[in-house]
Amino acid sequence: MIWDQTFIELKPQPRGFHLVTNEILAQAPALQNCQVGLLHLFIQHTSASLAINENADPDVRGDLERHFNVMVPENAPHYEHTMEGPDDMPAHIKSVLVGPSLTIPVNEGHLALGTWQGIYLCEHRDRAGGRRVVATLQGRW
Repeated sequence: MIWDQTFIELKPQPRGFHLVTNEILAQAPALQNCQVGLLHLFIQHTSASLAINENADPDVRGDLERHFNVMVPENAPHYEHTMEGPDDMPAHIKSVLVGPSLTIPVNEGHLALGTWQGIYLCEHRDRAGGRRVVATLQGRW
């Protein structure tokens, strides 16, 4: 078994659900050498998350953003953590709901995603900076 770890820098994105599969693949070069294994992705932020979902129709990403904004609204009267702006506490809640990590199987140097699956950066802040992801690959070369 071989282990490899890379830090991936994702470019800043506006609030929403963004397909970042290619950005991840471009910065995870050891992946192509792995015959069978697991890629674990962990985002090092508390106001963004990672998910796997539809990679073809951008309407899905818009629908997810609109649903999350209804489900977790800004300026709810019961929020106590409000010092970092009206989008901050909802961003923390959304991050908890989606989660900070993914584990994806690797087969013959490729992510074993389904035909219509892609990796999402779920950006829950209005104006966030770049996001950092720890990519840990375990497998057989």
